[in-house]
Amino acid sequence: MTVATPRPGLELGVAHFSSIALPPKEFAVIAARSGFASIGLRLHPAFSGAPFYELPVGSQNAQEFKTVADGEGIKVFDIEFFVIDENFVAASHEATVAAAANIGARRLSVCGDDRDGGRLATNLSEFCALAALYGMSVDIENMGWRTVRTFGDSVSVVNSCGAENAGALVDGIHFFRNGASIDELRGHADKVKHLQLCDVRGPAPKTSDAMIAEARSGRLAPGEGELPLKDLWAATEYGAAISVEVPLVGPVDPEAHLKHLHESVLRILKPDH
Repeated sequence: MTVATPRPGLELGVAHFSSIALPPKEFAVIAARSGFASIGLRLHPAFSGAPFYELPVGSQNAQEFKTVADGEGIKVFDIEFFVIDENFVAASHEATVAAAANIGARRLSVCGDDRDGGRLATNLSEFCALAALYGMSVDIENMGWRTVRTFGDSVSVVNSCGAENAGALVDGIHFFRNGASIDELRGHADKVKHLQLCDVRGPAPKTSDAMIAEARSGRLAPGEGELPLKDLWAATEYGAAISVEVPLVGPVDPEAHLKHLHESVLRILKPDH
């Protein structure tokens, strides 16, 4: 079967969380062979005890990863995941930022979890300044159980921080589950630099625990749920980088999973006839 491809030049990426058990080298190989042009990597824990991998500058692991990625023709797009909370100090993450730049990453992903809005904006600005030293940008992603809960919250923090290299990361679940609309996205499309596709069915969870459970184990491949993902993409005026994030759940072969995700995104984004 021939799968229709989106408009020329669109490169699809896949988040490391889609198969987080795979170390970076293995993930790069399987993602490339599944059709993806780029990957995200977790070089920093998203929460206490979360899996992540280290690729320090000058290390054998970093050099081996670059060799493998170059050989497979796959790029690193973003590095996850930094939580900007009340204890956040941008300078303390410089080694990870340097490691990200060393493997060619272009963006860093963060979430905001500080009730002091002024401090949050200042810390985001300082992290953006650090990223800029290494030629990278920073995207903030809203999550229902964080202080930056809605897409509107993300836009507000980006505006408040004033950094030219700050943007918003729109994740399908977090965007719709927390009350945002396509029209709202259209009004701030210039702020959205990264669009992360995933799907879901049923009513939105109400508690933080239920939101976390859905985000970590309830995601579906694009097109297998109820979210208007093609409209979401169109609302960015096709200007945002596209990736997919759907964790592998159960005894599924990682390569089969990533190939399925790639095919699912192509079906969603294929041109209308």
